[in-house]
Amino acid sequence: MSAEKPHLNLVVCGHVDHGKSTSVGRLLVEKGYITEREVEAHKVEAEKYGMRIAEVKYAWVLDKLKEERERGMTIDLAFWKFETDKYFYTIIDAPGHRDFVKNMITGTSQADAGLLIVSAKKGDYEAGIGPGGQTREHVFLMRTLGVNQIVVGITKMDDPTVKFDQERFEEVKNGAQDLLKMVGYDISKIPVIPISGWTGDNLTQKTTNMPWYKGKTLIDSFDETFTVPAKPLDKPLRLPVQDVYTITGVGTVPVGRVETGVLKVDDKVVFMPANKTGEIKSIETHHTLIKKAEPGDNVGFNIRGIGRDDITRGDVCGPADAPPTVVKEFIGQIVIIHHPTAIAQGYTPVLHAHTATVACEFAELLQKLDPRTGQIVEEKPAYLKEGDGAVVRFRPLRPLSVEAYSEFPPMGRFAIRDMGTTIAAGIIKEITEKA
Repeated sequence: MSAEKPHLNLVVCGHVDHGKSTSVGRLLVEKGYITEREVEAHKVEAEKYGMRIAEVKYAWVLDKLKEERERGMTIDLAFWKFETDKYFYTIIDAPGHRDFVKNMITGTSQADAGLLIVSAKKGDYEAGIGPGGQTREHVFLMRTLGVNQIVVGITKMDDPTVKFDQERFEEVKNGAQDLLKMVGYDISKIPVIPISGWTGDNLTQKTTNMPWYKGKTLIDSFDETFTVPAKPLDKPLRLPVQDVYTITGVGTVPVGRVETGVLKVDDKVVFMPANKTGEIKSIETHHTLIKKAEPGDNVGFNIRGIGRDDITRGDVCGPADAPPTVVKEFIGQIVIIHHPTAIAQGYTPVLHAHTATVACEFAELLQKLDPRTGQIVEEKPAYLKEGDGAVVRFRPLRPLSVEAYSEFPPMGRFAIRDMGTTIAAGIIKEITEKA
């Protein structure tokens, strides 16, 4: 992998079974990152689990966990790397099943760009794009969570119900574009490419099955569409803790990803809301010692003066002289993705922000918005329902370290979950009361 090329995190989104893993798996095989022999080995294993090979051969590449294999779906975020002429990409394969949307929230917030996969197969597309469909949900999420550059792949063009038909492609393309437009994307900047993960059409090589298509391949459209966002180096350090380890002979080692600022050896830092201070002794990434870590780097770091039990997942590390904000109350702008009934004041689901999870009350419903335009529809609504946008005053039930989205975008995004599903996603507009 070339260290010289600029790096982008690419999140892959779309409805379950729309061929996300197959398309990405095939792409990695064609780019030479996985050998055909490895794929064949997976084929044998797939047969053991009684799956139809046609469905899983390439998907196998991404579904690494045994549990996923047995269930035939992508659960955890699989991190894969590939290179193009212009960029070095890490693919974050986001799970399509609704109960994994939370993973997608933590996944998408790390994404610089998105690949939206929509199936052209009869029935698939209708289920994904329709009300409550995951394609719709993922598009809302990508927009809310600030993934602003997207390429669309219309997959399964080889399916017997499609047969590489241009008319079906146009129908699905128009539906996908309507959806993207509805949440505020500029579709003139979003290429839509007919592909097949199974036969490899238009992934890395121009197709011969669709002479009517004159555009670029999927991989070329990445390079043409995506740009590298500037790293927020000038902001104070914010590093949400994912895990804390004790390593014999080393000491306490928190692990996490730098979201803003720079983490340097000998820095004096504080973890909030734990309010514990310490000094950075060493920093390591992928088993290599480094002197400093920048936004996007996943690191483990040894810290002097802090015990294993002093800090926990969800705490945020920042400079001792510019500590992370701890909130008692904030105003958030959200989109209600899914709710069986209606949400009223006093509703207390679970809030997920970066690596933190905390019960959180809808203290006051301030405004109802049209999610497509952001226009105010109603002041102080009595309730909110699925599909509404809203501005809400939130009160976490215990201290939480987050920031305003305008100042620290990665620290200002959140999801609301209840009953095993994602209810809403949003951004922090304003912090009204600090703890």
